[in-house]
Amino acid sequence: MITKPADLPPDFSSASLLAEANRCVACGLCLPHCPTYRITLSEADSPRGRIALISGVASERIPMNARFALHMDRCLTCRACEAVCPNHVAYGQLIDSARAAMTQSSSARPGQGTGMQKSALRTLAEKEFITKPARLDALRPLLRLYQTSGLQAWVRKSRMLGKTKLAVLEAQLPLIDTPCSASNKTAASWQTIYPASGNARGEVGLFLGCVARLADVTTLNAAIFVLNRLGYTVHVPPAQTCCGALHRHGGDLHTAAQLARENAAAFAGLNLHAIISTASGCGVQLAEAPPDFSAKIVDISAFLQQAEGWNDVKISPLPHKIAVHEPCSLRNVLRGAAHPYALLARIPGACIVPLAGNDQCCGAAGTYFLDQPEMAKALLDDKMIAVNESGGHYLATANIGCALHLASALRQAGSEIEVLHPVTLLARQMGMPS
Repeated sequence: MITKPADLPPDFSSASLLAEANRCVACGLCLPHCPTYRITLSEADSPRGRIALISGVASERIPMNARFALHMDRCLTCRACEAVCPNHVAYGQLIDSARAAMTQSSSARPGQGTGMQKSALRTLAEKEFITKPARLDALRPLLRLYQTSGLQAWVRKSRMLGKTKLAVLEAQLPLIDTPCSASNKTAASWQTIYPASGNARGEVGLFLGCVARLADVTTLNAAIFVLNRLGYTVHVPPAQTCCGALHRHGGDLHTAAQLARENAAAFAGLNLHAIISTASGCGVQLAEAPPDFSAKIVDISAFLQQAEGWNDVKISPLPHKIAVHEPCSLRNVLRGAAHPYALLARIPGACIVPLAGNDQCCGAAGTYFLDQPEMAKALLDDKMIAVNESGGHYLATANIGCALHLASALRQAGSEIEVLHPVTLLARQMGMPS
């Protein structure tokens, strides 16, 4: 099957897709930085090879078939290639557009097999929960009951879920926490405003995300705690939604664009210094949204590095080694890998070390660990070796997907190393109630 220009997504025509692909000079500097190429040693699983395939499809020289889709789907979208490309090829746009073309082609020609096939349950979850994340808050009491009643322990011990994708997701489920109130006590839901304590220094917005608002409440609570203590009032607009990264990387550019508009509307009208993201994966998607919204997006570690008010807070010593994992989204796209180190350096007595192999992806990559389990496991195994050899008491990472992926593997291995966001560790040393 040969792709036609009409198969390509509306925001990236065949002509512009081809023009961007042709900017690649095939120098090969990206090859050693590509996680999938390092595993398969296949040119088709390298950035250079994928760009050549995309060029071939856009120029109608090769078909958009299942083999083409295989190599596109194997890409983690870590964008390490983009960070080292001397010609600044927009690889992220290329791969997202290629997947959008695959999705549209499969919709137009059922049975062609050029798009990732999703189960009915997954499609329902993405449509009714991921794009409407406020509904995830309704699941919190049910999941807490599941964990506290002993049912979770029984399910895991019995292995009744087998080797299904649901079992993989369940294994990554952390202890579900509850949102904090302005008085730092637990609350049933998020407040719209968390007033600053002490000298008022400004107002910021906090982006909750979708999965994070349920599975990473501790980090969000920690961000609010630290920001309030430094004098920043935190706004949490209830109308905000998913960042759209899962949809964009899955080829659904229309939904991703719609979510961006909804988020822009949710934060509009607030006089904010910045809109804070605690998950670097979400931060990338938000930062690449339309400029009127994206200009205010800042990663929590980057914001706190330049924030005022540190002389007004006390930070208790922590005489332990902290290994720092650098998420691909933070390192390769936001170019903010140094910020978590600077944040953790505020903790007296802490020994902060980078995790070996930080230039390689951990394998989480959104839903990649579900869709490409063998490749994801190979990358995760390398990370587990690095973590164990680090001697760290804590593993700090700034992205929820990476944190869940790494923590699940450590938990199953019986490790006592705690995986947490840098801001959570800092908040603890500043006296945040547990």
